[in-house]
Amino acid sequence: MSIIQEFKEFAIKGNVVELAVAVVIGTAFGAITNSLVRDVIMPPIGWATGGIDFSDLFIALDGATYASLAEATAAGAPTVNYGVFINTVLNFLIVAWALFLVVRTMNRLKRQKEEVPAAAPEPPPRPHAEVLLEEIRDLLKERAGRP
Repeated sequence: MSIIQEFKEFAIKGNVVELAVAVVIGTAFGAITNSLVRDVIMPPIGWATGGIDFSDLFIALDGATYASLAEATAAGAPTVNYGVFINTVLNFLIVAWALFLVVRTMNRLKRQKEEVPAAAPEPPPRPHAEVLLEEIRDLLKERAGRP
């Protein structure tokens, strides 16, 4: 089997397609969480802390003072961008929480499905000879009871 044919078989399998879909959805979900952190969560936190923009918090390692991270980056100064790190940690926590909720829901649904008892199977039909013998017995009992 040639390497090209092996690759075709690998690429056509369902797991590869499912993985590709998961990566695309994960990327889109990452963009949504980035926007959630940057545009929804951080502005109120910045407002509550006196207008601090976390994404602009940094330490310039060259000892100079810069008005913003963009200015320090443009000057080529080495920086420790702890504000960006805080945003990234918040982003991670949101993604982790969302995945936890998804896994928790899936586990709950799985447990509910396992808890539903299966209907008891019907007993197999009795042998025909056994049924006939019971009918004969009942008829004999009926005749014996008559005068």
